[in-house]
Amino acid sequence: MSTTPHQDVQRVLLDERAIQERLREMGSRITEDYADDPPLLVGVLKGAAFVMADLSRKIDLDVDMDWMAVSSYGSGTKSSGVVRILKDLGADISDRRVLIVEDIIDSGLTLKWLLANLRSRGPKSVDVATLLRKPDAARVEIDVKYVGFDIPNEFVIGYGLDYDESYRNLPYVGVLKRSVYED
Repeated sequence: MSTTPHQDVQRVLLDERAIQERLREMGSRITEDYADDPPLLVGVLKGAAFVMADLSRKIDLDVDMDWMAVSSYGSGTKSSGVVRILKDLGADISDRRVLIVEDIIDSGLTLKWLLANLRSRGPKSVDVATLLRKPDAARVEIDVKYVGFDIPNEFVIGYGLDYDESYRNLPYVGVLKRSVYED
């Protein structure tokens, strides 16, 4: 993959090196925090696939992994707030420590719903790790234990993040040009 930004990228916000360094730091903290009782990592598809893969390899513990797919976006650029489970967990999380792995938290509406849903299943604990957070876009307060980067409230793509299912495979996080998604 070329390091030259994609033609639809206004600017690169976080390059591949910065992302990997921050995930390394987060992995070290997770390793320390969960040393006595490793968590079940729950990746939120599709966006968190890249974060989950890279972060899990930076955690020096024997961790289990599972996946959920929830949707509240459609093809737009803003969360609808209506959540649907597209793929549920395969594992029973009762009496387990759960660490949700997210690519990005913007409004927080989907994550608030997901936290309530998982907590209703009787785990020991449920915490959140996210690569990106948009504080200025938050509509609800969410306690996030591990945050990679706080970013501006701009529409970003790459490193798992998409617009209309495109751009996920870019190795960096970039700001999408408005001309791509505005008529």
